[in-house]
Amino acid sequence: MGSKKPDLIDVEVGQRIRIQRLAAGLSQSELAERVGVTFQQIQKYEKGANRVGAGRLTKIARVLNVPVGSFFDGREEIDQVAQQGLESPLAAMAQPYAYRLLRAYATISDPGLRQTIVDFVERAAGQAYVASVGPERPPSRRH
Repeated sequence: MGSKKPDLIDVEVGQRIRIQRLAAGLSQSELAERVGVTFQQIQKYEKGANRVGAGRLTKIARVLNVPVGSFFDGREEIDQVAQQGLESPLAAMAQPYAYRLLRAYATISDPGLRQTIVDFVERAAGQAYVASVGPERPPSRRH
């Protein structure tokens, strides 16, 4: 039997665990210790490689101080994004440093500076503007 691709819901739950862990300021090792598993197990959960059982998910939610349901909220919207052929916003948020970048961005009150940062990051990433995702305003055409 070949390697089985992870279930999309398991991947999404893992991404949400990662996002909540980062929001709580915990490392994988710290979360693992508080939950009673190895940090490798937390890595596998976050990647969706291992399914998280109900009891373990409840324990993780308690440690992260979030309701268990938060690992499943917004499923309909994510399904709609996937049907459009776009990457899940959770996948983007689960990338290294994404949470820190978003948290810092949220503290910027100047809309012009916010737009400059978005333009810069999009150019650096080589990403074209995607209208269906919609930033605060379309990117400027100055280069």
